[in-house]
Parts: sequence; structure tokens; C-alpha cells
Amino acid sequence: MFSRRVFMKNGGMALLSLGFAPAFLARTVEAAGAARRKVLITIFQRGAVDGLNMVIPFGETDYYAARPSIAIPRPNAADGALDLDGFFGLHPRLAPLKPLWDARSLAIVHASGSPDGTRSHFDAQDYMESATPGVKSTQDGWLNRYLHAKEHAEATPFRAVALAGQLPRSLQGTAPALAIGQIGQFGIRAGRATEMVQASFESEYAAAADKVLNRTGGQAFDAVRMLKAADPAKYQPENGAEYPRSGYGEALRQIAQLVKADVGLEIAFAEAGGWDTHVNQGGSTGQLGARLDDFGRGIAALARDLGDRMADIVILTMSEFGRAVAENGNRGTDHGHGNAMMIIGGHVRGGKVYGRWPGLAREQRYDGRDLAVTTDFRSVFAEVVRGHLGVTDTRSIFPKFTDTSKLGFIGS
Repeated sequence: MFSRRVFMKNGGMALLSLGFAPAFLARTVEAAGAARRKVLITIFQRGAVDGLNMVIPFGETDYYAARPSIAIPRPNAADGALDLDGFFGLHPRLAPLKPLWDARSLAIVHASGSPDGTRSHFDAQDYMESATPGVKSTQDGWLNRYLHAKEHAEATPFRAVALAGQLPRSLQGTAPALAIGQIGQFGIRAGRATEMVQASFESEYAAAADKVLNRTGGQAFDAVRMLKAADPAKYQPENGAEYPRSGYGEALRQIAQLVKADVGLEIAFAEAGGWDTHVNQGGSTGQLGARLDDFGRGIAALARDLGDRMADIVILTMSEFGRAVAENGNRGTDHGHGNAMMIIGGHVRGGKVYGRWPGLAREQRYDGRDLAVTTDFRSVFAEVVRGHLGVTDTRSIFPKFTDTSKLGFIGS
């Protein structure tokens, strides 16, 4: 019914919101065992988050001059920034992340971004997820190339999972990956641009499992079929973790389920939207503050829920570009350039803001208007791949990127 090429080459399966029970976990990963492995969880802030109000350079006078109505007050003022190092501070709605900083498990890379100056959301997201800035012809994503760079016999069908409605650009390619949609929406996605195959799950399973996926894949389909009637609400987060009641919060909750299920997860993807704040962005409260509250509570809940498993996990956040330094006439911010990325968990050398700060004076800005990029986002990706996922040679993952210098936020 399906050739191996059609089934496996470019797509993933659109599955369900997963809730696992130990009875079928062993069967799903019998060949791989249940040993813990390194896991990378990527979170994409789609829409270009305002990194200057997310990680505030309150020690920069020009920051306040450029943002008379939306700047975050200095620490110790009402609704002020949460002081990190005497120069940078977290937005007050990101207070749930401050304990991670204090525990030195949260690192930040500021003034990071793409060497390409596009202010198009579509192009910038494509360049970041393909990790080939300025090149539109790249066929696969950087996470999919990682899957090829570190192929191993213990890989399971749950090795790479996106908690999203469709497979993200970063996971597209020839290595198999899963996209988990809404409950009850089963099917097999046969590539990047094809329609969902509408036949019943049971029919697809019976026709494809043995011929295409071999024994381990068949066990995975068994697990998914048994999970069709499972209620994700039965999952109980640990350590008092409380996820926000949003699609993003639910995605992170399900990632925690997958991690604890020991089904061979190595790469997980989640996303959060609503960051394109051209109008009425707000400062400590308002539109951006509400999004950051959801964002921060979700990550804090995930880290708390996973507990000591965080020793084997890195959470990496990213957004396609930042916002202009100066607020616009609508008390918002327009598309910019440099931004801030967060790295949490694992052997992260946290409690530090990495990267060279370029300054916000007009002559220091990119095109006279934006935070300049001093750290290529690929440097951050590459350090995570090398230091956390253990790929020594990353040239196949980041083609034509020759900067092998280390920022130092991943320890041994």
C-alpha cells in the first residue's frame, strides 16, 4: 500500500496526544531498552519575540530613551526587571524562570540571530529552521540532519517528535519524524506537501506495519493503536508542576510524558505564537507580558515535572528575529534583528548572559535601528549538538558554517 520511500522519506505521522502506561512501553522499545538518553527540547517563539523586553538591558541608558512607554523599569522599581547580573534582567512575568537562573541551569545568549538581514517572518523562520541563512533551496531541516549525523541501531519511531499540527521545517527531511496532532486525528503523512491519507488507522497499520516498519515499528504502531483511547488528562505531573492551560502548555506536558515513557525520544519540538507585537505591546503588563507569563510558566513546569531527568535534557528557545530598539507610534515594536536565546538544563553553565553586547546607541545599531547580531544562531545550535548531543563533526548539520568557536554554555 505504501512504499518505504513514500512512507519514510520526508514525512512524519500525525498522531494523537499521547499518554503512556507501562504495559506497552516495554514492547514499544524492546529492541532499544529503557536506558536514559540525551534529549533536546526545542521551543520556537514564532512571530519574533521582543528580546529587549524579554531579557532587559536595564544598564543601558539608550534602552530607556528609545522606549518611553514600553520599557521595563529597573530592578527594585514597581514591576521592575528581575536583576540577573547587574546589567541584564528578566521580564517580571518570567519570574518562574528566575530559580533556574539562580541554580545556574539557565544560560542566555543575547544579541544572537541570523547573519541574513531579512525582516520577513516566513524567510527568517525558514532560514533558522534549515540553519542555512539566505539560502532558500535547502530541502531539509537542521534537526533532521542531526538524525542522520547520529544514526544508531537503537533508534525508535519515537526518536523525533513535534508537538505541533504539522511537521516543522526543522524536522523535515529524509529521516523519519513524528508530528502529533489532536486526539483522534490519525493518519500517515507521506511527505512535506502531501495531504493526509484518510483511511482508517487500523487499515494503515495492518497494511504498512510489517512491510515498512519492521518489528520495532510494528511495536510502535501497536502502542499508538492502544493509546488511541487513552486519556491524556490521566497524566499527573510530578513535583508540584503546574502547566499553563494553553496549547503550548499542553504540548510541554505531553513532552514530559514522552520523556518519562522512555520510548527513545531524542528530539522534541514545541512552539508558541503571538509575539508579533506591532501595536500596544505593553511593558511589564499587557500583551507581551501575558505571552511571557505563559512561556515562562510552561518551561518552569516542564523542568520541575522532569526533576532529576533534567540532567540529561537541554531546553533550547529561539525566535526568527527580534524587534526594533525604538518603540513605534502605536506603542509597539517593528521587526528587528538581534534577539535573545535561552538554554536550560543538562550540563548548562547557567547564571550567565553569553555573547558580546553591541550596545544600543544609534551608531551601534544594525541599520541604525536594531540590536546588532554578534552571535550567529548556528553557533548556539552547534554548541548544543556538540556539547549535549555528542556529535563531534557538525559540518553535515550546518553546511558552509565554519565557525567552530565555543561560547562555553555547555559543560562536560
